[in-house]
Amino acid sequence: MDTNTGARPLLLDSALPDFRFTRLECTALAAGPSRTYRAARDLDLLTVHSPLFDLVTRARGLPDRLRGTPAHPPASLRLADLFDTVTEDRQAAEAEQPWVGLGEDPGRELVFGAVGKPWQPSIQWRHVDPGDFPEFGEPGWAKIAAALVVHPYGTRRSLLTYEARTGCTDQMAAKRFARYWTLVSPGVGIVMRAALQAIKTAAEEEARSATGARGTAADGR
Repeated sequence: MDTNTGARPLLLDSALPDFRFTRLECTALAAGPSRTYRAARDLDLLTVHSPLFDLVTRARGLPDRLRGTPAHPPASLRLADLFDTVTEDRQAAEAEQPWVGLGEDPGRELVFGAVGKPWQPSIQWRHVDPGDFPEFGEPGWAKIAAALVVHPYGTRRSLLTYEARTGCTDQMAAKRFARYWTLVSPGVGIVMRAALQAIKTAAEEEARSATGARGTAADGR
């Protein structure tokens, strides 16, 4: 008997259905789905830090600094900006960072991705328009797609999942990425859990504030 007839498809499955490497993290939140989704959408990826992530970031930027061409990251990278940036500003934003919004199911799922060669000492990125991402197959690249998905959990809680997938466009790229992934996968997990914790903190703080405000109004204070 098929027990999945009511399952909703993920936008992530459309963005990157074929992949070899993946990491999935999740957390439960004492906040409803709408608050959780708002907090996820407002997440600034550049504010998510851990000691290991900061160390890796500095190490990855060393080759560029030695050549005298250090990278200049954008001031912020809010997920909402990947979907809300107006057309005339989008080219400037894409020139600063490689991530693009690949799809949004409002209130439920945010999908974003990039194409690059992360195994290189200085990562090479390849801009690909969101509509071209699923079919992009130029040899030598890794396609990275990630999604934050909000699931109702009981009556007043949520379950938030964060999945990152990578598919490669040829066997050589897959071999190179496999060696890279062996080294960085634990660190990727740390960063993903830090992102989930940041969303959890923001959503639960908003939920507590809303509950307190309702209580104060009921008490007449």
